[in-house]
Amino acid sequence: MEANAARQGLGLSVIIITKNEAARLGDCLASVQFADEIIVLDGCSTDATAEIARAHGAQVHQAPDWPGFGPQKNRALALATKPWVLSIDADECVTPELQAEIMRTLAQPAYDGYQIARLSEFCGKKIHHSGWWPDYVLRLFRRELGAFDNVLVHEQVLVRGRVGKLKSWFLHFPFDDLAALITKTNRYSSDAAQMMASKGRRVGVFGLITHSVWTFIRIYLLRRGFLDGRHGLVLAATAASGSFLRYSKLMFLNEANQRAQASVSHKANAQTQPKVLSEADKHSQSSLLTQVNTLSQSGLSNPSNGRVEPK
Repeated sequence: MEANAARQGLGLSVIIITKNEAARLGDCLASVQFADEIIVLDGCSTDATAEIARAHGAQVHQAPDWPGFGPQKNRALALATKPWVLSIDADECVTPELQAEIMRTLAQPAYDGYQIARLSEFCGKKIHHSGWWPDYVLRLFRRELGAFDNVLVHEQVLVRGRVGKLKSWFLHFPFDDLAALITKTNRYSSDAAQMMASKGRRVGVFGLITHSVWTFIRIYLLRRGFLDGRHGLVLAATAASGSFLRYSKLMFLNEANQRAQASVSHKANAQTQPKVLSEADKHSQSSLLTQVNTLSQSGLSNPSNGRVEPK
């Protein structure tokens, strides 16, 4: 914390959203101690995330609900007070080279926002192909000119101004093992399907297959995932599976919505349509009319008290 205190006046807020990130958060926070303030918006973690954040001098705020990645990061952004903001995920770290470049940049900024590359590691191997590198993300921006788009997943910073690129990069540790990748792929595919359904997107079996095959070809061949060895093959296959899951969920979600709408429409029509009489109902009505006509012809009336009396 002494290094942080010595660099006050940089004008930089770091924002992080968390949920059970105790395994990674310590390294992340240690790498951003040069900032003026560190803000952690935690989703009521059940592990030691909040305690670790406080131990590193971060301001910890709690958010019991989950509105999606974009809205959650906008909540964290609203808590920042400095002119510049660095948004970082708990599984990322700022390298010493990136720290030095950020400090030089903020001393004489030429742009209103900056993209930063990420060098990601998967199962012990740094991935330099497969679409994982350089993986630029806009993370450093003027607080008053930037905000996240309000999407459930794959959120982005939108900056009202000029955007440049930094030369240094984050270190990114997104998955401890293959099981973690599969779990995250399943979760993200559900969010993506909901987003597409809300926009009216539709897909059939043919589209489901072609999207998945194209994803594998794009990552393994066009983005040279084969140069990452067996790791690249696994990443391409998992991405194709994620595409298959995403569009499968979209297809079934649309079908469920159609059934729900049809059910509501059927109930509404049933309430407005006149009742169709059965043959038994028609016979009963005919008998009743015959009785009424007989009574009328016999000179009887039916007063309000229900008794049949002579006129």
